Amino acid sequence: QVQLIESGGGLVQAGGSLRLSCAGSGGDFWNVGMGWFRQAPGKGREFVAAIDWSGDTTYYADSVKGRFIISRDYDVNTVYLQMNVLKPEDTAVYYCVARRGVLSMIPKEYMYWGQGTQVTVSS
Repeated sequence: QVQLIESGGGLVQAGGSLRLSCAGSGGDFWNVGMGWFRQAPGKGREFVAAIDWSGDTTYYADSVKGRFIISRDYDVNTVYLQMNVLKPEDTAVYYCVARRGVLSMIPKEYMYWGQGTQVTVSS
Protein backbone atom coordinates (compact mmCIF):
# COMPACT_ATOMS: atom_id res chain seq x y z
CA GLN A 1 0.00 0.00 0.00
CA VAL A 2 1.46 3.33 -1.09
CA GLN A 3 1.80 5.93 1.66
CA LEU A 4 2.65 9.59 1.17
CA ILE A 5 4.01 11.75 4.00
CA GLU A 6 4.22 15.52 3.52
CA SER A 7 6.43 17.94 5.40
CA GLY A 8 7.62 21.53 5.15
CA GLY A 9 4.47 23.55 5.64
CA GLY A 10 4.27 26.54 7.96
CA LEU A 11 3.69 30.26 8.31
CA VAL A 12 5.48 32.69 6.02
CA GLN A 13 5.10 36.34 5.07
CA ALA A 14 3.97 37.36 1.62
CA GLY A 15 6.89 37.32 -0.79
CA GLY A 16 8.64 34.58 1.11
CA SER A 17 9.43 30.98 0.19
CA LEU A 18 8.74 27.49 1.47
CA ARG A 19 9.67 24.05 0.25
CA LEU A 20 7.31 21.12 0.67
CA SER A 21 8.50 17.53 0.59
CA CYS A 22 6.55 14.33 0.09
CA ALA A 23 8.11 10.96 0.79
CA GLY A 24 6.48 7.93 -0.75
CA SER A 25 6.74 4.39 0.58
CA GLY A 26 5.11 0.99 0.43
CA GLY A 27 5.15 0.31 -3.27
CA ASP A 28 6.90 0.35 -6.61
CA PHE A 29 7.11 3.93 -7.85
CA TRP A 30 8.02 3.04 -11.42
CA ASN A 31 5.61 4.82 -13.78
CA VAL A 32 4.02 6.68 -10.88
CA GLY A 33 3.29 10.35 -11.39
CA MET A 34 3.30 12.56 -8.31
CA GLY A 35 1.99 16.00 -7.62
CA TRP A 36 0.28 18.49 -5.35
CA PHE A 37 -3.23 19.76 -4.83
CA ARG A 38 -4.36 22.35 -2.33
CA GLN A 39 -7.56 23.22 -0.54
CA ALA A 40 -8.33 26.60 0.97
CA PRO A 41 -11.07 27.03 3.60
CA GLY A 42 -14.51 26.80 2.03
CA LYS A 43 -13.16 25.82 -1.38
CA GLY A 44 -12.67 22.63 -3.35
CA ARG A 45 -9.41 20.90 -4.04
CA GLU A 46 -7.32 22.75 -6.61
CA PHE A 47 -4.56 21.31 -8.80
CA VAL A 48 -1.15 22.90 -8.17
CA ALA A 49 1.55 20.91 -9.97
CA ALA A 50 2.49 17.42 -11.11
CA ILE A 51 5.55 15.59 -12.40
CA ASP A 52 5.82 12.30 -14.24
CA TRP A 53 7.86 9.35 -13.03
CA SER A 54 10.92 10.27 -15.11
CA GLY A 55 10.84 13.93 -14.12
CA ASP A 56 10.80 14.99 -17.76
CA THR A 57 7.21 16.25 -17.84
CA THR A 58 5.67 18.77 -15.47
CA TYR A 59 2.28 20.48 -15.25
CA TYR A 60 1.50 23.67 -13.34
CA ALA A 61 -1.66 25.57 -12.54
CA ASP A 62 -1.67 29.01 -14.13
CA SER A 63 -1.93 30.57 -10.67
CA VAL A 64 1.49 29.20 -9.63
CA LYS A 65 3.36 29.09 -12.93
CA GLY A 66 6.64 30.99 -12.69
CA ARG A 67 6.57 30.94 -8.88
CA PHE A 68 6.45 27.24 -7.94
CA ILE A 69 8.80 24.49 -9.06
CA ILE A 70 8.08 20.77 -8.76
CA SER A 71 10.87 18.22 -8.77
CA ARG A 72 11.47 14.67 -7.65
CA ASP A 73 14.21 12.36 -6.50
CA TYR A 74 13.31 8.95 -7.92
CA ASP A 75 15.93 7.15 -5.84
CA VAL A 76 14.16 8.08 -2.60
CA ASN A 77 10.60 8.32 -3.97
CA THR A 78 10.33 11.95 -2.91
CA VAL A 79 8.69 14.88 -4.64
CA TYR A 80 9.35 18.51 -3.76
CA LEU A 81 7.44 21.72 -4.28
CA GLN A 82 9.55 24.86 -4.09
CA MET A 83 7.18 27.78 -3.53
CA ASN A 84 8.52 31.27 -4.14
CA VAL A 85 6.99 34.74 -4.05
CA LEU A 86 4.17 33.40 -1.91
CA LYS A 87 0.89 35.30 -1.78
CA PRO A 88 -1.90 35.27 0.84
CA GLU A 89 -4.10 33.47 -1.70
CA ASP A 90 -1.66 30.55 -1.61
CA THR A 91 -2.85 29.82 1.93
CA ALA A 92 -4.27 26.29 1.98
CA VAL A 93 -3.72 22.73 3.04
CA TYR A 94 -1.38 21.17 0.49
CA TYR A 95 -1.81 17.50 -0.39
CA CYS A 96 0.71 15.23 -2.04
CA VAL A 97 -0.79 12.82 -4.59
CA ALA A 98 0.31 9.89 -6.71
CA ARG A 99 -1.10 7.81 -9.55
CA ARG A 100 0.18 5.34 -12.10
CA GLY A 101 0.31 6.37 -15.73
CA VAL A 102 -0.18 9.76 -17.33
CA LEU A 103 -0.42 12.93 -15.32
CA SER A 104 -3.78 14.46 -14.52
CA MET A 105 -5.15 17.70 -13.08
CA ILE A 106 -8.32 16.02 -11.80
CA PRO A 107 -8.41 15.11 -8.11
CA LYS A 108 -10.50 11.94 -8.47
CA GLU A 109 -7.96 10.43 -10.85
CA TYR A 110 -5.36 10.24 -8.08
CA MET A 111 -5.62 7.09 -5.99
CA TYR A 112 -3.07 7.99 -3.35
CA TRP A 113 -3.23 11.07 -1.11
CA GLY A 114 -1.17 12.28 1.81
CA GLN A 115 -2.72 13.75 4.94
CA GLY A 116 -1.85 17.31 3.99
CA THR A 117 0.35 20.07 5.34
CA GLN A 118 -0.82 23.59 6.18
CA VAL A 119 0.71 26.57 4.41
CA THR A 120 -0.25 30.00 5.70
CA VAL A 121 0.91 33.20 4.00
CA SER A 122 0.40 36.40 5.95
CA SER A 123 0.02 39.77 4.26
